[in-house]
Amino acid sequence: MARVAVVGTGRMGSAMARALVRAGHDVVLQNRTRDRCDPLAAMLGCRIVDTPAEAAAESDVTITMLADDAAVTEVYTGSAGLADGAHAGGVLVDMSTVLPETIRSVAATVRATGSGLLDAPVSGSVSLAESGQLTLMVGGDAADLAAARPVLESVSGTIFHLGPLGSGAVMKLAVNAVIFGLNEALAEGLVLAEAAGVERATAYDVIAAGAAGAPYVGYKRAQFVDPDVAPVAFSLALTEKDLRLISETAAALGQPLPQTAINLEIVRAAAQGGRSDRDFATVAGELRARRSKAAVG
Repeated sequence: MARVAVVGTGRMGSAMARALVRAGHDVVLQNRTRDRCDPLAAMLGCRIVDTPAEAAAESDVTITMLADDAAVTEVYTGSAGLADGAHAGGVLVDMSTVLPETIRSVAATVRATGSGLLDAPVSGSVSLAESGQLTLMVGGDAADLAAARPVLESVSGTIFHLGPLGSGAVMKLAVNAVIFGLNEALAEGLVLAEAAGVERATAYDVIAAGAAGAPYVGYKRAQFVDPDVAPVAFSLALTEKDLRLISETAAALGQPLPQTAINLEIVRAAAQGGRSDRDFATVAGELRARRSKAAVG
């Protein structure tokens, strides 16, 4: 059993906290808006601390799952941030989806405390997080990973060590580039079949049963077939953010990504009119709307 802090208790952070408690770890929680993690703490029997510094000071491993680059920088090196509580023997592990330079920018401050530091963004759904079956893409020193591994194995079925700090962040953006490409391709195939008169659910099941039927296609069925009822798994706002990060990283590396540019344009259009909190499968609705406009024109 290890002492583990989870900083950032949104959907994924909360799911990982549940997996960590179930694995027997002593878990403390910290969230910028405290009352949002009160129900989780009550359900799991966990303590809540007020600041990231307290979370790091009390823990062997501190996991952060945060919204964006600005949040990561503030939580790690801001006032009462993780660096203020980090200590020798501890490891800070950022699982957020951010630019690789973001985690690298806090490294000197964190390592000056004697603490280890890893970036370990995840691939997988909330349900996989809760069942401890996420895929982790890890950047950082092998010794830091070895120290954190018993905790990380409580939330992950597969851990890839990819290289130095920031490698995990780059790999997560590469994985998301594929996912967003699949999302757009799935939407286009589905609406094409619909436009020709094939019933939506049947068309979806045919796609899922064929060579294109990746696991992603299986678990996104509800969002594509019944978008007005299905729960939001990943919002258009977060998709737009990730696509921007992918585009920025590709530009810095001098690597053109034409499909990513198209996906970003479609996602931004789909998010217009107050729809940014809808699931990113909503791109199919945007394509249907374009067909309707073309027919009227």
